[in-house]
Amino acid sequence: MSKSAPSNRHCTAGSHRTRRIAMFSELFQHAPTWVWVVLVMLIAFGVRQLSEQRRTLRRAVTLSLAMAGLSLYGVSTTFQGEPPALGGWMVGAVAVLALAHMINAWGGIRWSHVERCLIVPGSAMPLVLFLSLFTIKFAVGVMVATMPGLIHQALFDSVVGLCYGAFSGVFLSRGLSMWRAARVAGATQAAY
Repeated sequence: MSKSAPSNRHCTAGSHRTRRIAMFSELFQHAPTWVWVVLVMLIAFGVRQLSEQRRTLRRAVTLSLAMAGLSLYGVSTTFQGEPPALGGWMVGAVAVLALAHMINAWGGIRWSHVERCLIVPGSAMPLVLFLSLFTIKFAVGVMVATMPGLIHQALFDSVVGLCYGAFSGVFLSRGLSMWRAARVAGATQAAY
């Protein structure tokens, strides 16, 4: 009798594992094609960031503002303006923006007077950020689709808003660092 109990537990654990694998397989198969296209584009864009980049100030700042704006738009539309989600977003954005400023997270960015553009050192950080943001958005989408009641739970709204806000803070800090590098070099007027 003692031998059959472990074997039953093993079968139960195996069947749970099989069901989880089947569930994840189904989720990935039923995701719209555009989701995978976005993932490929994010990977390609992130891989480009591994090498040194030259950017105009306008393009750099606009991209940072657009990413933060898309994040806020995502929170406000997904959570239909729920205060915990928007509050979480604000706290995450401000906290990460302040932290990035304190540690000089993007200190290697500099202005080239000769080329009249920003020189941004290569980094794996943008790729990590893009993949992390994609993973969180995908997971939130799956959770909301499979458990619609989550969207009205303050804790869930706050945590997801905080995560999205943190990513916005990173993007805003990068744009601010680029603007600051150009300003310190006295190039802000020439850059636009």
